[in-house]
Amino acid sequence: MKRTALRLPEAGGPQQDQYRIAGCQARPLRLLLLGESTVAGVGVASQQQALAGQLAAQLAQRLGRSVEWQAIGSNGARARDCLSALIPKVQGDWDLAVLVLGVNDTTHLTTRWRWRREIGQLLESLQARSQRLLLCGVPPVGEFAALPQPLRGWFGLRASLLDGDLRDLARRKNCLHVPVVAGLQPELLAADGYHPSALGYRQWAGLLADQLLADGSF
Repeated sequence: MKRTALRLPEAGGPQQDQYRIAGCQARPLRLLLLGESTVAGVGVASQQQALAGQLAAQLAQRLGRSVEWQAIGSNGARARDCLSALIPKVQGDWDLAVLVLGVNDTTHLTTRWRWRREIGQLLESLQARSQRLLLCGVPPVGEFAALPQPLRGWFGLRASLLDGDLRDLARRKNCLHVPVVAGLQPELLAADGYHPSALGYRQWAGLLADQLLADGSF
């Protein structure tokens, strides 16, 4: 699998920007995304098409408020990599931080006790820098077309276990956990059958925005 998988680059363009709402006088909402390849924008050409840009646009349009965003992501990152290499890059205070992890911890067989410990440390660090914290559920790896069976089924089971740990931690830490909806259609995946396409990122961002507004976070 490692020898034959199609490897797509990270998204090009700036890793931070602002989605402006004309005539808005309010202070822009500050949005931070931290995590693995989907934060780095693998699968699309630019960050505007990826999760960060799409979520900023949807929140801005629904709230009628400009959104400043930054994406701090790394292809292949696990929770331990976020602690050692990505968290030190977080500067300033944020209104909303979104943590996107789990696929690489699934495929690298991170033990659940270590996963819970490292996610807990990440939550403590991010909650010191952000007013609200959202945890993206671990994607349904068991539906990734690039993975053959029985590997796909095994990773799907592990992903669901790690996602259950995320949900428990979110409840204890007063964070919002938003699961990734199962039932991935081919058009929602990029050419590698593993990462989201532009449409996949847009639908994912819409789900996150819906849950944030329903939760009364903003």
